[in-house]
Amino acid sequence: MEIASFDGYVVDTERLLRSVARIVRKRGRDILAAFEITPPQLDALLHLRESGDLTMGELCQKMYLACSTATDLSDRMERTGLIVRQRDTTDRRVVRLHITERGDDIISQVMQARREYLRTIVTKMDDDDKQRLIDALGQIHTLMTDERVK
Repeated sequence: MEIASFDGYVVDTERLLRSVARIVRKRGRDILAAFEITPPQLDALLHLRESGDLTMGELCQKMYLACSTATDLSDRMERTGLIVRQRDTTDRRVVRLHITERGDDIISQVMQARREYLRTIVTKMDDDDKQRLIDALGQIHTLMTDERVK
């Protein structure tokens, strides 16, 4: 492949990924408004759901946030009943963040709404295109993960 055409491919790919991400982010914010949670709260709840109870330090690492920012976020989430802080059973000095039933219910509803939106889009694609999309996104994810780019 020629360098010029490869560079054009990279430029087009980056532009399209950025555009899709912007649209997903916008639609995601619209969906979240109905549930009265913010994008960072959604991100934190998803990390807690996927990883289980986390310490504040672990959450900071996963979200790439300063500890003070994550603490403020956790304080707001605790006040609204999305999470609770619990002492670790093996080391009382350690405090873990635990998603509440309310937080888990909201995540389930938000993810269902997001998937419904995506369903309205992908149903307009033929089956071969859907599979190619999944394969390409999977490959990009694998390559980025292999490169430790998360």
